[in-house]
Amino acid sequence: MGSVAGKTVFITGGARGVGAEVARRLHAKGANLVLTDLDGAALTSLVDELGSGRVHAEMADVRSLAAMETAAANAMERFGGIDVVMANAGIASYGSVLQVDPEAFQTLMDVNVMGVFHTVRATLPSVLDRRGYVLIVSSLAAYAAAPGLAPYNASKAAVEHFANALRLEVSHRGVDVGSAHMSWIDTPLVQDVKADLATFREMLTKLPFPLNKTTSVQACGQAFVAGIEGRKRQINSPGWVGALRLLKPLLSTPLGERPVRTFVPGLLPRMDAEVAALGRSMGARTKDLETR
Repeated sequence: MGSVAGKTVFITGGARGVGAEVARRLHAKGANLVLTDLDGAALTSLVDELGSGRVHAEMADVRSLAAMETAAANAMERFGGIDVVMANAGIASYGSVLQVDPEAFQTLMDVNVMGVFHTVRATLPSVLDRRGYVLIVSSLAAYAAAPGLAPYNASKAAVEHFANALRLEVSHRGVDVGSAHMSWIDTPLVQDVKADLATFREMLTKLPFPLNKTTSVQACGQAFVAGIEGRKRQINSPGWVGALRLLKPLLSTPLGERPVRTFVPGLLPRMDAEVAALGRSMGARTKDLETR
């Protein structure tokens, strides 16, 4: 793709975190932006920061195909078409399979998996017309599982494979498809989990290096923009995450699981107790947004 100047980029979950950082960087390079989110106040703040000249923002729920179709139609009316779509909206849940609220599990799947499908389904006709690029935001979690995060792990593995299948369907039509894989990024999502669960902060310290390290949103945004400009198949942040993709078969063997298995018996029951005490299986901000 090279330069994004004059191209239109559609980003879900665009109001905060990685979505907002990528939006800022692409805007600085001359791109038109279409940003969707459920956080209206954060969206407004970002538009005020960037200016409305090359930015269209609207509150839209990725759980609704109709909402994504409306957002895509509005994007095409405003800018004439969509060149890049970044399916970025995502949430996390708390607690083991026995503890997590089943409704929270369902909500996570609706956002993280169905939301990706709805985003791509709504925008793909225009991306095909422009022989553009689709970026599916997965995670390191698609390669390596973590206790207490089974729903999130499952959703990110699902969307990685969705990206792989989509690539086979559209590559002959000039559209490239990539998946993004990040370790812990200092986003509001990770900050919320750290604030809610002391056991999550403890788990990070027990993970082997470099899995215990957190990357800045700025570094992640830089990697994403380079990947979008290069229409890459995989975007890894930090770069070492790509090595774990090659080691994926090993990570689910007894040898690969050994470092985590050592601390699960003592930590997971305490994590579940914290989740029970919270009375919710997701961050307070996420809970508030999804119930509005």
